[in-house]
Amino acid sequence: MNAPTPAIVPRAAARRLPRGALLMLCMLYVLAGFLGRDAWKSADVTALGYMAELMQGSARWLHPTLMGLAPENPALLPYWLGAWAMQGSPGWMDPAFAVRVPYAALLALALASTWYGTYYLARSPRAQPVAFAFGGEALPKDYARAMADGGLLAFMACLGLAQLGHETTAALAQLGFAGLLFYALATLHYHRRTAILCACAGACGLSLCGAPTLSQLFLGGGMVIHLLDRNANAEANEQDPSKLGSAALLWVGAAASALLSWKWDLWRWKVEIPPATLAEFNGAVQLLTWFTWPAWPLALWTVWSWRRQLFNRNISRHIALPLWFVLVTLGSTLTTGSPDRTLLLGLPALAALAAFALPTLKRQVAALIDWFTLIFFCGCGFTIWVVWIAMQTGFPPQPAANVARLAPGFEPHFSFFTFVVAVAATVVWTLLVKWRVGRHRAAIWKSLALPAGGAVLCWTLLMTLWLPLLNYTQSYNALVNDTLERMQPTGCVETLGLSRSKIAAFEVYGRLELKPMQAEPQCPWLISEPLENMTAPQWVNNTLWNLQAQMRHPADGNETILVFRRRH
Repeated sequence: MNAPTPAIVPRAAARRLPRGALLMLCMLYVLAGFLGRDAWKSADVTALGYMAELMQGSARWLHPTLMGLAPENPALLPYWLGAWAMQGSPGWMDPAFAVRVPYAALLALALASTWYGTYYLARSPRAQPVAFAFGGEALPKDYARAMADGGLLAFMACLGLAQLGHETTAALAQLGFAGLLFYALATLHYHRRTAILCACAGACGLSLCGAPTLSQLFLGGGMVIHLLDRNANAEANEQDPSKLGSAALLWVGAAASALLSWKWDLWRWKVEIPPATLAEFNGAVQLLTWFTWPAWPLALWTVWSWRRQLFNRNISRHIALPLWFVLVTLGSTLTTGSPDRTLLLGLPALAALAAFALPTLKRQVAALIDWFTLIFFCGCGFTIWVVWIAMQTGFPPQPAANVARLAPGFEPHFSFFTFVVAVAATVVWTLLVKWRVGRHRAAIWKSLALPAGGAVLCWTLLMTLWLPLLNYTQSYNALVNDTLERMQPTGCVETLGLSRSKIAAFEVYGRLELKPMQAEPQCPWLISEPLENMTAPQWVNNTLWNLQAQMRHPADGNETILVFRRRH
């Protein structure tokens, strides 16, 4: 006999979030961070450099390089998307902005996949709420829409999504295709053909983005869950031909994904067993805590509340499928060298898992989430505004002095448009808080309205009020511009020991022709990384090169380069 569902949802609680408000929230979240921002160091600007070399024909499409250096992540599709966007952009458009167009679409794909994936999981018979004796329980479609709204809000509320979700890197491309694969497996019972096509596209896309192992694990586990899932309205029949046919087609998609990865040499052994130290454990806990907040406590509550269905002999795919995605991602996060970017891939499934906690939350728990969120995001928003006012007016003096100390040489300027956007976002947040503290307690997604709204508010304020400051401190533009002023006339430039990010910055923003240093100088200038004591590397021949300047990043003294001029 099936275990009873823990969800008790009256019809009034299955109100869907107004579509206009939800779409505007998603649009604001996607655009903030893609408009007006420079490529930040280091992964963001490095990816831009690989895309630029593909677009210019300086590298082969199946082997992207940056001045002969292969990417650290063996990905292809992320660089192809950026190069295609550059090639197809009109002449008046900045290529660095054109690159962001497909990546904004990938973030939108992740948002849509989270909503639809949660929706179809909530449509599952075993996910439905308890039927009341005299009626009045939530209708299946209304319940699924409300749950999907909660899942999408939980996804946007995750703090780790903000920056990594707006970079033009392989991580965001992986997120988009991981979300597509999650959606496909969630909707397999309802739209079989579309789901299989999306699953194959998601698996192949994830492999081409440098995560073939995760692609195989996601898809393989999803196939097993699909075969074990039994429709509560039908007799148990694990040999259902439609199930076996779907699984066979999914296996073809998995084989195609594996074949692409093998053909183009995308398989890499990346497993790194972390050292068993307290510092390593503390770092992992901190990352998991802040990166996935507030979805992770809700997801844990979901697993506990629905445990009878999860561990029942009849598997419940609305819990098992997102839980599988989350567990695979967590395992990869703890054994890879880039845990934050790996953890990003599990956010759609984690958000869906968090949504199923909403029908079982106690009122006290919901109130605790609301109060914590209100204090946290009001404090963050207030801090952002105070620092911006200090940058513009010099008052209060302490924040202004802190900005001058951390970003020497930065000159703030006033933008009326960004000011209006920031004011509008703050007003909307105020109205949302007023609505939430009122007597509107029916909507099932209400506990995630403030976390999502606060996350979007703070990200919008950062990308409007603080954007010039962040561009100054987080990009290489200031370093590149200061260096170009010392290198006149420019001509070609040789390099020694530059990181990939600096090479990309000088090629893209400095528009320099960079070459590796030669035994016999071929260019009038040389740019080199200094040694730890800020002296010139021993490979620089003092009889051939004359040190002209030591250039420091204005906001980061560790980002220093040495500029040499060829002796005549």
